[in-house]
Amino acid sequence: MTTTFDRVRAPAARKGVGAPATDSPCYGALDLGTNNCRLLIATPSGRSFRVVEAYSRIVRLGEGLSQTGRLSEAAMDRALAALKVSAEKVRRRKVVKLKAIATQACRAAENGGEFVARVASETGLQLQIITPREEAQLSVAGCLNLLDRKAQAALVVDVGGGSTELSWVDLTAGGLESEPGRFAPSRLPIKAWLSVPIGVVTLAERFPEGEAVTDAWFRAMVEAVKAEIGAFRHADDLRPIFDAGAAHLVGTSGAITSLAGMHLRLPRYDRSQVDGIWMTRAECDEAARMLLGLTAQERAAQPCIGPDRADLVLAGAAILQAVQELWPCARVRVADRGLREGILMSLIAGSGKRKRRRRRRGRGSGGQAALNAAE
Repeated sequence: MTTTFDRVRAPAARKGVGAPATDSPCYGALDLGTNNCRLLIATPSGRSFRVVEAYSRIVRLGEGLSQTGRLSEAAMDRALAALKVSAEKVRRRKVVKLKAIATQACRAAENGGEFVARVASETGLQLQIITPREEAQLSVAGCLNLLDRKAQAALVVDVGGGSTELSWVDLTAGGLESEPGRFAPSRLPIKAWLSVPIGVVTLAERFPEGEAVTDAWFRAMVEAVKAEIGAFRHADDLRPIFDAGAAHLVGTSGAITSLAGMHLRLPRYDRSQVDGIWMTRAECDEAARMLLGLTAQERAAQPCIGPDRADLVLAGAAILQAVQELWPCARVRVADRGLREGILMSLIAGSGKRKRRRRRRGRGSGGQAALNAAE
C-alpha cells in the first residue's frame, strides 16, 4: 500500500483568503466514492487530529454504471462540481499534504482513468484510484477508536455506493496503536478482508423498488448479498470467537448512520449523537422494519434520511442484514467516520516519521545547529 501522497497541483491560494485559524499545518483527505464526495481538513492534535473543515456532497458518480460500464457525462459533471469546491477549500486552508482517493466507481468504469485525468486538468486534484485492499485498511484505520478492546475480534463493514468492504480484525493482537507518529494502516491486525462489488447504488439499481416495498423484495436483496459473501472462507479461524459472543460489528456508511438516526428518533441528523453509539441486532432489525413500513416519500421526509438517500437506505439495511445473518453479533457500533479519517491518520503519521528521521540525521551530523535547521 502506498505511503506517499500527492499534493494538489493548482495555483497558489489568493493572498489573505481562507488562512487557517491555527499555526498548525493542515492535512486533507478527499474520498470520491460511488455516491458521495467527501473532504476532511484537519490539524494534528495529540494522539489524533482536530477537524477544521468538512465538506460532503452526494454526487452519484456511479449512477447507471452497473448497466453501461461507464461513468455518465451527467454523473461526471456532478462529481466535478463537488471536486472544484473541494479544491478551493484545500487551497484556502493552505493544506500542506493531501491524499485524494477514488474508489469502486472509478475502479470499475471503462472511462475511470479518463475521468481522473479530467479531474486533474480542471481542478488540480490528483485522484488516486485505490485498491479494495487499501480501501479496507483505511476503513479500519478510520474506525480504530470505536473498536472495543475488551472484545476479541471485530468485523468492520464499510458499505459504499458501489462496493462493500469487510475486514475481520483480531483485537487480541498488536498493531492497534493509534498514535499518529507510529500509525500505519498496513500493519493493522486485519486477519482477513473481502471486497464485494455490491453497494447501495448497485444493489438498488439491481433491485428497483417499484411502487411499494415488500418483504420478498427486501429478502431478495439480502440473499443476493449473502451469495457474494457466504463463500468467503478466509475468516473462518475467527468464527469460534463470533460464535462465543466475543466479537462485535462496526458499521460505517451513510445508510447505517441513517438507520441509527431513525433508531434514536432524532429530529435532525446529529453526528455527535450517532457516531460511536451501540445498537443491538434487535434494534437494527427494528429500524429496518420501520423503513419497510414507509413509502419512498415518507422515507424522504425522515430527517436522518432525506430525499438523496431515500431510494438507497433500504439497500444499505439489506447489506447490513446479510452480514449479520452470516456473522451474527449481538452488538453493532455505528461509525460516522471511515476512509477520510484513516487517510488523515496516515498522512499525519508519515509527517511524524519524516520529522524523526530529520532529527536523527541532525544529531549525527553537526549537533544542535543541524537539528534546528532540520526543524
